[in-house]
Amino acid sequence: MCEEVKAKYEKLLEVIKPYGRAVIAFSGGVDSTLLAYASAEALGRENIVCVTARALSFPARELEEAEAFCAEQDIRHEIIDFDELNVGGFAANPPDRCYLCKHALFSLFIGVAERERIGFVFDGSNADDPDDFRPGMRAVMELGVKSPLNEAGLVKKDIREILKTLGLHVWDKQPFACLASRIPYGEEITAEKLNMVEKAEQFLFIRGFENLRVRIHGDGCYVARIEVLPEELVRFSGEALRSETEMYFKSLGFTWVSLDLTGYRTGSMNEALSLE
Repeated sequence: MCEEVKAKYEKLLEVIKPYGRAVIAFSGGVDSTLLAYASAEALGRENIVCVTARALSFPARELEEAEAFCAEQDIRHEIIDFDELNVGGFAANPPDRCYLCKHALFSLFIGVAERERIGFVFDGSNADDPDDFRPGMRAVMELGVKSPLNEAGLVKKDIREILKTLGLHVWDKQPFACLASRIPYGEEITAEKLNMVEKAEQFLFIRGFENLRVRIHGDGCYVARIEVLPEELVRFSGEALRSETEMYFKSLGFTWVSLDLTGYRTGSMNEALSLE
Protein backbone atom coordinates (compact mmCIF):
# COMPACT_ATOMS: atom_id res chain seq x y z
CA MET A 1 0.00 0.00 0.00
CA CYS A 2 1.53 3.32 -1.05
CA GLU A 3 2.10 5.86 1.71
CA GLU A 4 -0.65 8.25 0.57
CA VAL A 5 -3.34 5.56 0.39
CA LYS A 6 -2.10 4.01 3.63
CA ALA A 7 -2.39 7.36 5.42
CA LYS A 8 -5.97 7.83 4.20
CA TYR A 9 -6.96 4.36 5.35
CA GLU A 10 -5.29 4.76 8.73
CA LYS A 11 -7.15 8.03 9.24
CA LEU A 12 -10.43 6.19 8.60
CA LEU A 13 -9.49 3.54 11.17
CA GLU A 14 -8.70 6.27 13.69
CA VAL A 15 -12.10 7.87 13.09
CA ILE A 16 -13.91 4.55 13.62
CA LYS A 17 -12.07 3.20 16.68
CA PRO A 18 -13.59 5.51 19.33
CA TYR A 19 -17.13 4.35 18.49
CA GLY A 20 -16.47 0.92 19.98
CA ARG A 21 -19.43 -0.93 18.44
CA ALA A 22 -21.63 -0.14 15.46
CA VAL A 23 -24.49 -1.23 13.25
CA ILE A 24 -23.58 -0.57 9.62
CA ALA A 25 -26.15 0.32 6.97
CA PHE A 26 -24.79 -2.02 4.31
CA SER A 27 -25.80 -1.90 0.66
CA GLY A 28 -22.79 -3.76 -0.71
CA GLY A 29 -21.76 -0.74 -2.75
CA VAL A 30 -18.30 0.81 -2.89
CA ASP A 31 -18.74 3.10 0.12
CA SER A 32 -20.44 0.73 2.54
CA THR A 33 -18.04 -2.07 1.61
CA LEU A 34 -15.02 -0.04 2.66
CA LEU A 35 -16.88 1.09 5.77
CA ALA A 36 -17.71 -2.50 6.75
CA TYR A 37 -14.19 -3.77 6.07
CA ALA A 38 -12.54 -0.92 7.99
CA SER A 39 -15.00 -1.24 10.88
CA ALA A 40 -14.24 -4.95 11.16
CA GLU A 41 -10.54 -4.13 11.39
CA ALA A 42 -10.88 -1.15 13.72
CA LEU A 43 -13.53 -2.53 16.07
CA GLY A 44 -13.33 -6.29 15.62
CA ARG A 45 -15.93 -8.44 13.85
CA GLU A 46 -17.63 -9.24 17.15
CA ASN A 47 -18.48 -5.56 17.58
CA ILE A 48 -20.21 -4.83 14.26
CA VAL A 49 -23.42 -5.88 12.55
CA CYS A 50 -24.05 -5.15 8.88
CA VAL A 51 -27.74 -4.62 8.14
CA THR A 52 -29.24 -4.67 4.64
CA ALA A 53 -32.83 -3.92 3.68
CA ARG A 54 -34.73 -6.25 1.39
CA ALA A 55 -36.92 -3.82 -0.56
CA LEU A 56 -38.61 -3.35 -3.93
CA SER A 57 -36.23 -0.53 -4.82
CA PHE A 58 -33.13 -2.65 -4.05
CA PRO A 59 -32.30 -5.19 -6.79
CA ALA A 60 -31.95 -8.85 -5.86
CA ARG A 61 -28.49 -8.81 -7.47
CA GLU A 62 -27.27 -6.17 -5.03
CA LEU A 63 -28.68 -8.06 -2.04
CA GLU A 64 -26.93 -11.26 -3.15
CA GLU A 65 -23.63 -9.40 -3.50
CA ALA A 66 -24.04 -7.88 -0.03
CA GLU A 67 -24.67 -11.34 1.45
CA ALA A 68 -21.67 -12.80 -0.37
CA PHE A 69 -19.28 -10.11 0.90
CA CYS A 70 -20.30 -10.53 4.53
CA ALA A 71 -20.02 -14.31 4.28
CA GLU A 72 -16.59 -14.00 2.68
CA GLN A 73 -15.39 -11.61 5.38
CA ASP A 74 -17.08 -13.50 8.24
CA ILE A 75 -19.04 -10.40 9.22
CA ARG A 76 -22.41 -10.81 10.90
CA HIS A 77 -25.12 -9.82 8.44
CA GLU A 78 -28.78 -9.18 9.14
CA ILE A 79 -31.42 -8.68 6.44
CA ILE A 80 -34.58 -6.78 7.32
CA ASP A 81 -37.72 -6.45 5.21
CA PHE A 82 -38.64 -2.89 4.32
CA ASP A 83 -41.73 -1.81 2.38
CA GLU A 84 -40.92 1.66 1.14
CA LEU A 85 -44.29 1.99 -0.63
CA ASN A 86 -45.92 2.08 2.81
CA VAL A 87 -43.80 5.02 3.94
CA GLY A 88 -46.05 8.08 4.11
CA GLY A 89 -45.69 10.25 1.00
CA PHE A 90 -43.03 8.11 -0.66
CA ALA A 91 -45.16 6.65 -3.47
CA ALA A 92 -46.20 10.16 -4.58
CA ASN A 93 -42.53 10.66 -5.47
CA PRO A 94 -41.83 14.20 -4.25
CA PRO A 95 -38.33 15.72 -4.62
CA ASP A 96 -37.64 14.83 -0.96
CA ARG A 97 -38.61 11.19 -1.56
CA CYS A 98 -35.15 10.06 -0.45
CA TYR A 99 -35.54 11.88 2.87
CA LEU A 100 -38.84 10.13 3.59
CA CYS A 101 -37.38 6.73 2.74
CA LYS A 102 -34.07 7.18 4.56
CA HIS A 103 -35.78 8.46 7.71
CA ALA A 104 -38.00 5.38 7.87
CA LEU A 105 -35.20 2.99 6.92
CA PHE A 106 -32.59 4.34 9.32
CA SER A 107 -35.17 4.31 12.09
CA LEU A 108 -35.30 0.53 11.55
CA PHE A 109 -31.50 0.34 11.67
CA ILE A 110 -31.56 2.29 14.93
CA GLY A 111 -34.05 -0.27 16.21
CA VAL A 112 -31.54 -3.03 15.44
CA ALA A 113 -28.85 -1.09 17.29
CA GLU A 114 -31.09 -0.63 20.33
CA ARG A 115 -31.95 -4.34 20.35
CA GLU A 116 -28.25 -5.21 20.22
CA ARG A 117 -27.38 -2.51 22.79
CA ILE A 118 -25.10 -0.82 20.27
CA GLY A 119 -24.78 2.92 20.53
CA PHE A 120 -24.05 3.90 16.94
CA VAL A 121 -25.33 3.41 13.40
CA PHE A 122 -22.92 4.06 10.50
CA ASP A 123 -23.79 4.98 6.96
CA GLY A 124 -21.54 5.19 3.90
CA SER A 125 -21.91 8.88 3.07
CA ASN A 126 -18.57 10.26 1.87
CA ALA A 127 -17.05 13.73 1.51
CA ASP A 128 -18.41 14.07 -2.05
CA ASP A 129 -22.04 13.62 -1.02
CA PRO A 130 -22.76 17.09 0.46
CA ASP A 131 -22.06 18.59 -2.99
CA ASP A 132 -24.88 16.61 -4.62
CA PHE A 133 -28.67 16.87 -4.29
CA ARG A 134 -29.21 14.28 -1.56
CA PRO A 135 -32.29 14.88 0.61
CA GLY A 136 -31.51 11.63 2.43
CA MET A 137 -28.54 13.33 4.09
CA ARG A 138 -31.01 15.35 6.17
CA ALA A 139 -32.45 12.15 7.63
CA VAL A 140 -28.97 10.89 8.46
CA MET A 141 -28.19 14.08 10.38
CA GLU A 142 -31.57 14.27 12.14
CA LEU A 143 -31.31 10.69 13.41
CA GLY A 144 -27.71 11.05 14.61
CA VAL A 145 -26.34 8.45 12.20
CA LYS A 146 -22.55 8.62 11.91
CA SER A 147 -20.69 8.86 8.59
CA PRO A 148 -17.06 7.85 9.21
CA LEU A 149 -16.02 8.11 5.54
CA ASN A 150 -17.17 11.72 5.52
CA GLU A 151 -15.54 12.37 8.90
CA ALA A 152 -12.25 11.06 7.50
CA GLY A 153 -12.58 13.38 4.49
CA LEU A 154 -12.64 10.53 1.98
CA VAL A 155 -14.07 11.20 -1.47
CA LYS A 156 -15.16 8.51 -3.92
CA LYS A 157 -11.76 8.46 -5.64
CA ASP A 158 -10.02 7.83 -2.32
CA ILE A 159 -12.44 5.04 -1.46
CA ARG A 160 -11.89 3.24 -4.75
CA GLU A 161 -8.10 3.57 -4.39
CA ILE A 162 -8.17 2.08 -0.89
CA LEU A 163 -10.43 -0.80 -1.92
CA LYS A 164 -8.21 -1.59 -4.90
CA THR A 165 -5.10 -1.56 -2.72
CA LEU A 166 -6.83 -3.84 -0.19
CA GLY A 167 -7.61 -6.27 -3.01
CA LEU A 168 -11.39 -5.95 -2.68
CA HIS A 169 -12.91 -6.55 -6.10
CA VAL A 170 -15.75 -4.07 -5.65
CA TRP A 171 -13.34 -1.16 -6.09
CA ASP A 172 -14.56 -0.55 -9.66
CA LYS A 173 -18.21 -1.43 -9.09
CA GLN A 174 -20.70 0.85 -10.84
CA PRO A 175 -22.45 3.52 -8.77
CA PHE A 176 -25.90 2.44 -7.64
CA ALA A 177 -28.96 4.42 -6.64
CA CYS A 178 -32.28 2.94 -5.57
CA LEU A 179 -34.62 1.95 -8.37
CA ALA A 180 -37.10 4.65 -7.37
CA SER A 181 -34.62 7.17 -8.79
CA ARG A 182 -35.51 5.89 -12.28
CA ILE A 183 -39.01 7.41 -12.01
CA PRO A 184 -39.51 11.17 -12.62
CA TYR A 185 -40.49 13.22 -9.59
CA GLY A 186 -44.24 13.57 -9.35
CA GLU A 187 -44.96 10.31 -11.18
CA GLU A 188 -46.28 7.60 -8.87
CA ILE A 189 -43.89 4.92 -7.67
CA THR A 190 -45.44 1.47 -7.96
CA ALA A 191 -44.24 -2.09 -7.48
CA GLU A 192 -44.91 -2.69 -11.19
CA LYS A 193 -42.60 0.13 -12.29
CA LEU A 194 -39.82 -0.90 -9.93
CA ASN A 195 -40.03 -4.49 -11.11
CA MET A 196 -39.92 -3.43 -14.78
CA VAL A 197 -36.85 -1.28 -14.20
CA GLU A 198 -35.02 -3.98 -12.22
CA LYS A 199 -35.57 -6.61 -14.93
CA ALA A 200 -34.69 -4.20 -17.75
CA GLU A 201 -31.41 -3.16 -16.09
CA GLN A 202 -30.52 -6.76 -15.29
CA PHE A 203 -31.07 -7.65 -18.97
CA LEU A 204 -28.49 -5.03 -20.02
CA PHE A 205 -26.14 -5.78 -17.14
CA ILE A 206 -25.68 -9.41 -18.12
CA ARG A 207 -24.93 -8.22 -21.67
CA GLY A 208 -21.90 -6.32 -20.46
CA PHE A 209 -23.32 -2.86 -19.70
CA GLU A 210 -22.20 -1.97 -16.18
CA ASN A 211 -22.68 1.79 -15.96
CA LEU A 212 -26.31 2.11 -16.95
CA ARG A 213 -29.76 3.28 -15.99
CA VAL A 214 -33.19 2.47 -17.40
CA ARG A 215 -35.50 5.39 -16.64
CA ILE A 216 -39.25 4.86 -16.88
CA HIS A 217 -41.60 7.64 -17.99
CA GLY A 218 -45.36 7.81 -18.20
CA ASP A 219 -48.35 6.10 -16.63
CA GLY A 220 -50.05 3.24 -18.44
CA CYS A 221 -48.08 3.67 -21.66
CA TYR A 222 -44.51 3.48 -20.47
CA VAL A 223 -41.36 4.79 -22.16
CA ALA A 224 -38.00 3.19 -21.32
CA ARG A 225 -35.12 5.67 -21.58
CA ILE A 226 -31.84 3.76 -21.62
CA GLU A 227 -28.67 5.46 -20.40
CA VAL A 228 -25.32 3.78 -21.09
CA LEU A 229 -21.81 5.21 -21.34
CA PRO A 230 -21.44 7.44 -24.43
CA GLU A 231 -18.79 5.15 -25.90
CA GLU A 232 -21.20 2.21 -25.64
CA LEU A 233 -24.07 3.86 -27.53
CA VAL A 234 -22.68 2.43 -30.76
CA ARG A 235 -23.46 -1.09 -29.56
CA PHE A 236 -27.13 -0.42 -30.25
CA SER A 237 -26.37 0.17 -33.92
CA GLY A 238 -26.25 -3.61 -34.23
CA GLU A 239 -29.59 -5.04 -35.28
CA ALA A 240 -29.38 -8.09 -33.00
CA LEU A 241 -28.95 -6.22 -29.69
CA ARG A 242 -31.39 -3.49 -30.67
CA SER A 243 -34.13 -5.94 -31.63
CA GLU A 244 -33.52 -8.19 -28.64
CA THR A 245 -33.66 -5.22 -26.26
CA GLU A 246 -36.85 -3.84 -27.78
CA MET A 247 -38.58 -7.24 -27.72
CA TYR A 248 -37.64 -7.96 -24.12
CA PHE A 249 -38.49 -4.48 -22.82
CA LYS A 250 -41.89 -4.63 -24.49
CA SER A 251 -42.51 -8.01 -22.89
CA LEU A 252 -41.98 -6.28 -19.53
CA GLY A 253 -44.71 -3.75 -20.32
CA PHE A 254 -42.87 -0.86 -21.98
CA THR A 255 -44.72 0.62 -24.95
CA TRP A 256 -41.71 2.46 -26.35
CA VAL A 257 -37.97 1.89 -25.93
CA SER A 258 -35.57 4.81 -26.40
CA LEU A 259 -31.86 5.51 -26.11
CA ASP A 260 -30.67 8.65 -24.30
CA LEU A 261 -28.08 10.23 -26.60
CA THR A 262 -26.41 12.12 -23.75
CA GLY A 263 -25.53 8.80 -22.17
CA TYR A 264 -25.26 7.57 -18.61
CA ARG A 265 -25.00 10.02 -15.73
CA THR A 266 -26.09 9.74 -12.12
CA GLY A 267 -29.03 11.86 -11.00
CA SER A 268 -30.37 12.68 -14.46
CA MET A 269 -33.88 12.94 -13.00
CA ASN A 270 -32.61 15.91 -10.95
CA GLU A 271 -32.03 17.83 -14.19
CA ALA A 272 -35.77 18.54 -14.38
CA LEU A 273 -35.66 20.18 -10.93
CA SER A 274 -33.28 22.87 -12.19
CA LEU A 275 -35.83 23.84 -14.84
CA GLU A 276 -38.59 24.57 -12.35
